[in-house]
Amino acid sequence: MGSDATDATPSLEEVRWRLDAIDGELLKLLDERASLAGAVAAAKRASGDTGFGLRPGREAQIVRKLLESPRKGASNALVIRIWREIMADNLARQGPYQIGVCGGREPARTVELTRLRFGTAPRLSLVQTPQEALAVARAPWGVAVLPLVSETPWWGRLLAEPKLKVFAALPCLSTWGSQAALAVAEVEVEPTGGDQTFWVTDSGKSASAVTDALSQDGVAAELIAEAGGLKLFSLSGFFMADDERLARAPGQLTGVIGAAPEQFDV
Repeated sequence: MGSDATDATPSLEEVRWRLDAIDGELLKLLDERASLAGAVAAAKRASGDTGFGLRPGREAQIVRKLLESPRKGASNALVIRIWREIMADNLARQGPYQIGVCGGREPARTVELTRLRFGTAPRLSLVQTPQEALAVARAPWGVAVLPLVSETPWWGRLLAEPKLKVFAALPCLSTWGSQAALAVAEVEVEPTGGDQTFWVTDSGKSASAVTDALSQDGVAAELIAEAGGLKLFSLSGFFMADDERLARAPGQLTGVIGAAPEQFDV
């Protein structure tokens, strides 16, 4: 007579049967979800709504809720990859979703991070300059992905283009590496409950001096890029463009250029 442990262990055939059954259930639910996304797209067209359907704040809240749900085996990375693909496919059904990627010094890595964040549904083009990438972001249903490390302060251009906003930092998991690129589009950014704000200054003071000045006003900041006399800081939390604390910060040419969720596993 076998032990309780042996009796409780399913056979390989039983495991495979259960996997096949789950695959069928998953496909049925996936098909239902895709059908609902198609219905949303049809309803928007019927109402004359042809605007960019990207809602980064809503997507971040969905992902964060999923990651906070109890799990036995599914890793954060698996959950994010699957739902990013689902959300990207849904969005691509609604309009000409496209992404322009300026790869920087490591184009293959930047493309990899882009696909991890935006899935494989949107059309992706690899461009040579930040200007070309931002041109894609200005186009209908366009997103630009640009590296933080750059010879030119492309992010400083956003001070003169308030419609363009940084809305995502890539990658979204620290286990995938430190943040290396930012995504830009003509979208509204909103607080999601765990955010970082991107702020630019032309202050000639050292990064530590600027950080200290912000800290004295209750703002936690970290320098994440510097080029062409401009500095780009990540501020802990969600800040509005007209925040008085930022108005008092060092620099003549300063401003908020967007915000994004912090890495989900920080």
